Amino acid sequence: MSHLVALAAALGPDATLISDPDITASYSRDHAPFAVSAPPFAVLLAKNAQEISKALIFANENNIPVVTRGAGSGLSGGANSDAQSLVISLEKMNRILSLDAANQIARVQAGVINIDLDTAAKEHGLAYLPDPASREWSTLGGNAATNAGGMCCVKYGVTSAHVRALQVVLATGEIIELGSATKKSVTTYDLVHLFVGSEGTLGIITELTLNLEIRPAPPATLIATFPSVTNAAAAAAALLKYRPSMLEIVDQTTLKAVQAWHPLGFEVAGSVLLMQLDENHSLCEAALETCKDFDLIDGVYSDDPADAADLIRVRKLAYPALERMGATLLDDVALPITKIAEFVEKVEALSRETNLVIGIFGHAGDGNMHPTIVHDHGDTAAADRAKQAFARIVEIAQSLGGTASGEHGIGSIKQGFVANEISPKVAGLQREVKKTFDPNGILNPGKKI
Repeated sequence: MSHLVALAAALGPDATLISDPDITASYSRDHAPFAVSAPPFAVLLAKNAQEISKALIFANENNIPVVTRGAGSGLSGGANSDAQSLVISLEKMNRILSLDAANQIARVQAGVINIDLDTAAKEHGLAYLPDPASREWSTLGGNAATNAGGMCCVKYGVTSAHVRALQVVLATGEIIELGSATKKSVTTYDLVHLFVGSEGTLGIITELTLNLEIRPAPPATLIATFPSVTNAAAAAAALLKYRPSMLEIVDQTTLKAVQAWHPLGFEVAGSVLLMQLDENHSLCEAALETCKDFDLIDGVYSDDPADAADLIRVRKLAYPALERMGATLLDDVALPITKIAEFVEKVEALSRETNLVIGIFGHAGDGNMHPTIVHDHGDTAAADRAKQAFARIVEIAQSLGGTASGEHGIGSIKQGFVANEISPKVAGLQREVKKTFDPNGILNPGKKI
């Protein structure tokens, strides 16, 4: 009996199990452009944790690799399958199970779209704050699995700061509850945050209890231009004292790409900083004065919400503007904010050395940079140079005290860099943790560690 037939029998007639190769191919990969993938032998559109449990019991007994998928918005190959894999998609598990405004928490299924929870919370004057760029289509389960970040993280923290409890299905099929709905809980080891960021290698997150906040006031928005990214990066470090809710940087290469597409008046700028304050709007004037210490060219701010979209438009256009120029590799590294300028200088030197366009933008407030390598479509030699540059960018960040990934995850494309950051002893401990939760190694094999 084939695995497909036996799995269908184990799941029962109500399960939605897809084996059509034209459909399974669309579930085989995320958005990492050079990560290896192949269509899985089947895709389960799971409806509940019990169905996932049955699937994992079968997979564990038969040593079948299992890849969990949310919306496929990842950028590290973390949701990529091979031909032997079973993909379990959580897209149908998309209900907000409860929203407790008094206690400021929500319990959701893992397939709920990030922005949908925030929209529901807004009706109660609350907000779900983690805001990855993909929040309009990425799932909360996927956000937790990668510990996703976003622009507001400089003030409010990444996804892990907002997760209180989880329901998880283990590789053996057992369904467990971790954490507590209470704001404080130190009764046990913090297994919740072991699973947050584990990229589907320890278990499948099926439900989350998430922290909601009083909805911040509409922010005041400031934009400032500088002669170089060195000046802008130094200014960014100085601006942190104003407790920005957003602090973003865009380099000259990216500005030129934006200007070529949508002229926004940045012809003489070497770099742009964008800052938002969702409290103490009056500090914008002082922030501009601070920027003058770093050779500010020009700056303006507004506390009119209608102006915010116009003022931050250059940051929203950064990646699509570079994407228009050719094939792109979007990197993701994090480093001490005082090292941003040095990092940019080294990446600019790499750009000249490799004859590749590399635009740099990212979250200046927490040091999470997104260098984006551009090369001509179909140019295989340039594509090879781009992959090599991608690796060297990670190594540059690590040499400056940084890390291989700030928010996109390790997936299948950055495993080779992990050893640069941890000792053999720590690597061994991580493998033991993996073995404890997944003794047969069926959960997302070849990813994360």
